[in-house]
Amino acid sequence: MRYTPGLAATIFALLLWQIIVSITGLPKFILPSPVLVAEAWWQNRAVIAEHTLVTAMEVLIGLAVGAGLGVVTAIQLALSKVARVLVQPLLVFTQALPVFALAPILTLWLGYGLWSKVAMAVLIIYFPVTSAFFDGLMRTPQGYLDLARTMQANPWRILWRIRVPAALPSLASGLRLAAVYAPIGAVIGEWVGASRGLGYLMLLANGRAKTDLMFAAMLTLGVFSVLLHLAVGYLTRNLGKDSR
Repeated sequence: MRYTPGLAATIFALLLWQIIVSITGLPKFILPSPVLVAEAWWQNRAVIAEHTLVTAMEVLIGLAVGAGLGVVTAIQLALSKVARVLVQPLLVFTQALPVFALAPILTLWLGYGLWSKVAMAVLIIYFPVTSAFFDGLMRTPQGYLDLARTMQANPWRILWRIRVPAALPSLASGLRLAAVYAPIGAVIGEWVGASRGLGYLMLLANGRAKTDLMFAAMLTLGVFSVLLHLAVGYLTRNLGKDSR
């Protein structure tokens, strides 16, 4: 019952898409119908699965690395005023740079393989995780901190026993955002330079005027992103329960 509204919205969108194509009579190379996209997906399912595995590996590695770096950075910022003065402006500066401008540089440095795409995913999710977790660490209820200091708890014990558990909901929000952004970073990297992955398959299909295959790859990426978001949401909910 929980996912019924989302499923209903998806079915409605597909029906509306089919109606628009049927009424307007648009050529399939401009807007293929859902039926043609489904046929293209089925006919090319092995190829799509192969490229999906590549993109999934890039996304999952980038998500793990970016989340880990974000957690470590947030803790350092929360503990050190010097780190906040030095690092926070740099974090904001990196977010002002367009991602497409960084992708060719990373491809030049790291090559056309896995790691340039992982780096793109890391860059795009690092700031949301860091920012969300840092905000949670800095918003620990003051009463908890005063009680811990009254009991003469040292700063590390206060951090791990009070501040981190209190900030887990904020970290969970950051991770859920990261799960949505990570595929974007990986696909942008594949667009700039790759020989495998869903982003590469989209470009290849577009260049050959196989719009139905391009849509099939794009929808596969969307389904993967939704499943990843749901999985991260489930894990973070259990993490919150365990922390309590």
